Amino acid sequence: MKLKNDFHIYAMVTIIFWSLAYVLTRLALQYFTPFSLGFLRYFVASCTLLIVLVLTRMKPPKREDLPYFILAGALGFFFYMIAFNLGQKTVTASTGSIVIATVPLLTAFIARFIYKERLSVIQWLALIIEFAGVAVLALMNGILTFNVGLVWLFFAALALSLYNLLQRKLTKKYTALQTSSFSIFFGTILLAVFLPASVKEVFNAPPIQWLYLVILGVFSSAIAYVAWSKAFAKAEKTSQVSNYMFITPFLTSLLGFLLAGEIPEPSTLVGGGIILFGVFIFNFGGKFCKILYNRNE
Repeated sequence: MKLKNDFHIYAMVTIIFWSLAYVLTRLALQYFTPFSLGFLRYFVASCTLLIVLVLTRMKPPKREDLPYFILAGALGFFFYMIAFNLGQKTVTASTGSIVIATVPLLTAFIARFIYKERLSVIQWLALIIEFAGVAVLALMNGILTFNVGLVWLFFAALALSLYNLLQRKLTKKYTALQTSSFSIFFGTILLAVFLPASVKEVFNAPPIQWLYLVILGVFSSAIAYVAWSKAFAKAEKTSQVSNYMFITPFLTSLLGFLLAGEIPEPSTLVGGGIILFGVFIFNFGGKFCKILYNRNE
């Protein structure tokens, strides 16, 4: 199978840029408030995609599909960011990463009922292994916190899961570029409520912070979400793509070491190894078992 026709490469492009976003976000939050940073990031992404829209003469969505695009923008960008930020105010980073790591599990569970997508026993086992890896990575040196923030984080995870399912639906009718672009456009419009504060902060920030915004907007948002939609368009099942989200905490730790000098904890290596093992089992475990079965016959 050619790489250009394989959803794995598109999913990994997204995960790499999203992991980079976590590192750059921590650096950018030294000068921006979370809500302003969210608006500015997707404003840059919208400007980038608007240029692409003009150059490619991208067709707008049909009127009957506008509610789906608006809902995708609200769930994947507006509501997710607000719920995530409110949740992170009262829980530890470790707890937050654990809750958000439920997104692939929630996506697979809901897709089971909406799209009638079935996972094999091996794939469900792989999801549990991957979640355990995230738990080890987060809790080996962290503290699990229980409070109202957990409720907000659960809503954030649910919003992102529903966004994934909407992307799956929309890519059946529109290109990945159309699907991600118009979702981001509507999400940015909703986030514009934070425009006044954002303007003040961006003019007071040093030039290096502007560079972070450009990278976050162009690479971690515009390119990453287009690749994510492309992956959904090519994959047979929604969970095949969302499963890659388990890699994000591990890859974020490695990029944090390379870009920000954050020394990885032993938990990063242990948890990361478990996560990568689970990803391998999810994608290739069934084929591997068939090969072994055929050899034993």
